[in-house]
Amino acid sequence: MRPVHLPSYSRNLHPGAWWLWSIGLAAAASRTTNPVILALVLVVSGMVVAARRSDAPWGNAYAAFLKLALVIIAVRIVLQAVLSSSAQGVTVLFTLPEVPLPEMFAGLKLGGVVTAEAVLRAFYEGLQLAAILCCVGAANALGSARRLLRYVPGALYEIGVACVIALTFAPQLVTDATRVRAAHRLRGHGTRGLGSLKRLAMPVLEGALERSVDLAAAMDSRGYGRTTDESRVSRRVTGVLVFGGLLGVCVGIYGLLDGTASVWLGMPMLLAGMAVAAVGMHVGGRRSGRTRYRPDPWAVPEWLVSGSGVVAAAAVFVDVHLSPDDFFLASVTEVPPVPLLACAGILVALLPAVVAPPLPAPSTPPGPTGAETERRVEVAA
Repeated sequence: MRPVHLPSYSRNLHPGAWWLWSIGLAAAASRTTNPVILALVLVVSGMVVAARRSDAPWGNAYAAFLKLALVIIAVRIVLQAVLSSSAQGVTVLFTLPEVPLPEMFAGLKLGGVVTAEAVLRAFYEGLQLAAILCCVGAANALGSARRLLRYVPGALYEIGVACVIALTFAPQLVTDATRVRAAHRLRGHGTRGLGSLKRLAMPVLEGALERSVDLAAAMDSRGYGRTTDESRVSRRVTGVLVFGGLLGVCVGIYGLLDGTASVWLGMPMLLAGMAVAAVGMHVGGRRSGRTRYRPDPWAVPEWLVSGSGVVAAAAVFVDVHLSPDDFFLASVTEVPPVPLLACAGILVALLPAVVAPPLPAPSTPPGPTGAETERRVEVAA
């Protein structure tokens, strides 16, 4: 009998779905300092990245963002211990030499008593920022920011180009740094300490500048920035609509995130801003003559991935209104509570590890081989 070959559904997921998923997780992390929820966000984002990241250069971005997050937590704790308010708590850990400050800095201290309450509060606040940063790293590792360039609305085309290039900068730096460190190890140089950092900085900076020049030339040759003829009045109307709509979206998001704001500053302002911005983007898109070559499909996997992020954010937002004391801890020395609704919503964000289609197998081994590798290593060294 002839073997039966099952159809393969391997493909690259739409990058917008990954970014919507990560934004939902980041929004959930921004609403709490509860370490249970923040740790769950980190675990969920890490597991999805481990299951669905590719072998592309940007696939290692999550590890770099995670290291940066750990540095942020450490810096936050050190700053809290060295320079903070005089009222820190009652459980003394140790005492640092205190430097007297002028009267204009009343309420602050430099050194002195360091308490467990202050260290824990600093750790929780740093963990919140670390979780948000890791969500951004997950989006960089899973969805190619370059592919997002094809889906930027025409009215925001120039801004979108700048944002996408900026988002790809960090993963490219990680790739360059790894390549240069490998070259240094082959030549017998150490890869740790300040001395290695000096040798690492110049090749990485040179590679970044060279890539910027090549990118600018490639964009110019492909006609980026071309616009159709349009009257001055039409351009002004488009600018006013887009700017006003985005301003309304910002106000609406602020109203949703701030629990003390008026009701009309939340969802009504957000919906109105989105409607006005959509009209402005539709009108402004006419001045940019572009076509898309092989657009990425938006099918059921994309809806499930992006929807899981929305569910995570919605569950946390609802639970915050139901029991705010579980999300903003009054006493950091007590065992933090476990909000079941919020945790269940964040666990739904694990769905992309299963429903996202597997990545297509590369037809050729990734990366240069043979003489090309040797040449690049010599240049990097």
